[in-house]
Amino acid sequence: MRSAILTLFLLVASSTVCLAQCDKKVSFNSSKTQHLDESGALKQADDETTVVEFNKTDITVSINHDGQDRKMTGTVKSYVCDWNVPFKTGKTTMNVSLKNDDGDARDFTLTIEGKDGIITLLAENKDHPDDKIKLEAVKFEEKN
Repeated sequence: MRSAILTLFLLVASSTVCLAQCDKKVSFNSSKTQHLDESGALKQADDETTVVEFNKTDITVSINHDGQDRKMTGTVKSYVCDWNVPFKTGKTTMNVSLKNDDGDARDFTLTIEGKDGIITLLAENKDHPDDKIKLEAVKFEEKN
């Protein structure tokens, strides 16, 4: 009976930790942007710093390429978060609307996935299926 109670307690505690990640503001940092075609083949890779900060309702993407800064802000339309090991193994999927500095808006599906110790972000726009954007995290953490 004690082992059953202990197991239940550990299950609840680990679920709470995983859900806590999903309720927090998160920062995803990358140093390289890969542009993929529809089949997932690499078209181009750029050395640039990208920081994606998000929570369940808002998102900001900041990009520094060759010393020039660009920023996009937007809203999260849908948010599904499921991490077995916070910031290591799991997946977050978001449908977002991002607006650039010029006011142009685009809708994206963002998938952040942690697998085998690697965290990636894949951005897809249904109007441009031949240009998927893939980032690999150099840092993925809760933002204060």
